[in-house]
Amino acid sequence: MLNHPISRRAVLGAGVASASLLAMPSILRAQDKSIKIGVYGGYFKKSFDEHIFPEFTKATGIAVESVAEPTGEAWLVQLEQAAKAGQAPADLSMMSQVSTLKGQATDLWAPIDLTKIKNSSNLIDHFVNKYPDGRVAGIGAVAWYITLVTNTNVFPTAPDSWAAFWDPANADKLGLLALASNSFLLEVTATTFMGGTKALDTEEGIQKALEKLAEVKPNVRLWYRDEAQFEQALKSGEIPMGQYYHDVTGLAAADGQPVRSTFPKEGGIQDSGNWVISRASKKTEEAHAFIDHMCQPAVQSLMSRKVGTAPTVKRELLDLTPEQFAAVSSDIPPIIPRYDLYTTKADWINQKWTELIVG
Repeated sequence: MLNHPISRRAVLGAGVASASLLAMPSILRAQDKSIKIGVYGGYFKKSFDEHIFPEFTKATGIAVESVAEPTGEAWLVQLEQAAKAGQAPADLSMMSQVSTLKGQATDLWAPIDLTKIKNSSNLIDHFVNKYPDGRVAGIGAVAWYITLVTNTNVFPTAPDSWAAFWDPANADKLGLLALASNSFLLEVTATTFMGGTKALDTEEGIQKALEKLAEVKPNVRLWYRDEAQFEQALKSGEIPMGQYYHDVTGLAAADGQPVRSTFPKEGGIQDSGNWVISRASKKTEEAHAFIDHMCQPAVQSLMSRKVGTAPTVKRELLDLTPEQFAAVSSDIPPIIPRYDLYTTKADWINQKWTELIVG
């Protein structure tokens, strides 16, 4: 079972906190300078403990105490409550885009000073997350893609557009993510049929996208929450088309499974998480040093090779081979989710989603 990136992404979903994830943090090296860093649990934390944190400590002399974050928004709530008491369970945390926006609403994040992040010029622009007043709230930590996946036995030729989901020839063949806020199918619909995600600026535009997306329903066999369930059905050909994670699909293909991941001409969906600093942290200097370290092309290349994440810095700065880059990313401009909709209009969208799409 190729589940290695799933544990990091499950954390971004609307899951329930698990006590097991709040295990004792691991201290890499006791030194004068140290920082507590919260990362998604499981495989993800293990990879950082093994490949990323020791390199940072070697380069800066700052010891890292890594903390496994609980799932969903439970970590946001913990950071919020702790900050009110002047405490920081972690100085620096990986945070989903929606949780970053929610934290902004209560001024939870200490502003990041880009003059102290000399490597910030390497970043792709959309990986700098700002407060409405222009202060920097977060810096892109990790990214990954959701793409159009197919079983190669059933589909010898790869589709080249998300429009394949709407093709009547694909009746009862699709597996799609079940939530508006993790499938980003509204954005896919708007990009494929409505000229781009700006079409979702109004409720009228969102309604039109929902109505267009509703046309896909006869083709959907499974609206999935359990990634493993769809992965198995894709491999067997029982559900031969859908949306899934590019890196996991690539690993399955490398393992000899009859599956492929395609970046449609409209772009893959690029989801990501930010580095954010708790306002209660007394380690902002160390936090800035870590973010600066992570913005180096060499570190981003290492992450792509060892952790399977898409780089947050510009392609031309990386030392990845074309094959290594293609395993985690694409040169086709991505579909960037409209995270703002899932904070400002969450209830309305969820209600409409249930009525029109999955109901």
